[in-house]
Amino acid sequence: MTELPDLAAGALAAGTLSALALGAGLWRSRRQRVLQREELAALRARLDGVQAALAAEIEHLAGQRIPAAARHLTHPRVTVPGPAQPQFIGSPLGIGLESVLNSVRSELTAQRTRIDAAAQAGMRGATREIQAALYRLQDALRSLQQRYDDPELTQTLFALDHENEQSLRRAQVAAVVCGAWVGLAREESYLVEAVTGGQARLAGYHRVRVHNHLETGTALVSHAVEPVAIIVAELLDNALRHSSPDTEVVVNLEHVHHGACVTVDDAGVGMTQDERDRARRMVAGSDPILLTDLGDPPRMGFAAIGRLTRQFDLSVDVSSPSPYGGVRAVLRIDSHLLSRIDPELQPPAAGAPRSTRRAPAPAPAHSYGAEHPEQVDASGHQALPDVGGLPRRRRRTPATAPVATATQAAPERRQPERSPEQAAAALGALQSGTAAARAANDDTGTAVAERATAPETATAHETQQSDYEGGAAK
Repeated sequence: MTELPDLAAGALAAGTLSALALGAGLWRSRRQRVLQREELAALRARLDGVQAALAAEIEHLAGQRIPAAARHLTHPRVTVPGPAQPQFIGSPLGIGLESVLNSVRSELTAQRTRIDAAAQAGMRGATREIQAALYRLQDALRSLQQRYDDPELTQTLFALDHENEQSLRRAQVAAVVCGAWVGLAREESYLVEAVTGGQARLAGYHRVRVHNHLETGTALVSHAVEPVAIIVAELLDNALRHSSPDTEVVVNLEHVHHGACVTVDDAGVGMTQDERDRARRMVAGSDPILLTDLGDPPRMGFAAIGRLTRQFDLSVDVSSPSPYGGVRAVLRIDSHLLSRIDPELQPPAAGAPRSTRRAPAPAPAHSYGAEHPEQVDASGHQALPDVGGLPRRRRRTPATAPVATATQAAPERRQPERSPEQAAAALGALQSGTAAARAANDDTGTAVAERATAPETATAHETQQSDYEGGAAK
């Protein structure tokens, strides 16, 4: 039999081993808990860092990126900053924040468009009422011009009519920018009269010099007359405003391939590259026009030009500098917008610049003997010897008898009837010129010298107004 002491010793050894195993397990468990607490603390610290970074990034989004994106809509040169934390670039969180920014930008654009559309609708209604009132005032002034023949009163009425015309132009431009129609339907008119009609709507019309190099009879189709007059007026207004009052604005009208061009050159301050790029985009008419993009106060000239070029298939270029140091603006009119008027049936306005192009000389009736130095034809034309290969001709001096016979045989040509507006304008020009000459005579005592120049300077506006009424403004 096993003795009791041996059993006790075995039990004690087994208990010791169990205690040692239990202690080791408890130590390992305690160690694991310590490690878990340290890992949990590290995770908590990392989470706190991420939360702080995310809060800073959201604050950066709200305080910097969204306001910059909103300003970028009206000022494209404003830079929209990226994420403040580099670790967010390309991460799911960064992509989410970028999506938020894009959504805000889209919603701001939509809201600006809706608000601007409502503002344009309200302005269209207001300008329509203003235009109607100004047209009524214009009719009243012209009725008074026809009724009274007092020179001083006529001069005052013409001055008021010109001021009313400028107000009407501003209201018309605002209406066009807001999407309204040009408001007037014209008959076919000479292109040069449309240009002088636009010139007559400006305060500084006397500084504009128009050179007509078009073929005689070059005209515009009816629906292009008023848009061309508006565009020319705005280009001239821009040139006059940005050039010195003692300089001139030069306008050239000439034919080009597939149409005609109206070139406006000023001697102003010119434009920077950014201003030139913006002006080129606006006159092209391809971008939507918002009133909030036009400044305060809004500058509507180029915006109105853009509307009209897109609607009537015209084109305007302002990308070239003027040879005088300012800006060159070119209005190109395609051939499908051009027409021709017979000057014999419908003569141009008296004050319209005449074309510098001369009609081709008729072929000579005699083809032999032209090289003889002293041969004279029946009309009295005498050819001289060629010098250096170029023919020299004397001025034709017809004989008295043939001229008298031709005059007697020629049928009497009736003068074309003038409209009441043309007659009133001519009468006003004559009266104002007479009044100016009389005043100059009273002041200086040199009536003869002043009488030759006063009508030209005193009636510049009346001449332009007569051009406008008799041609492009019918």
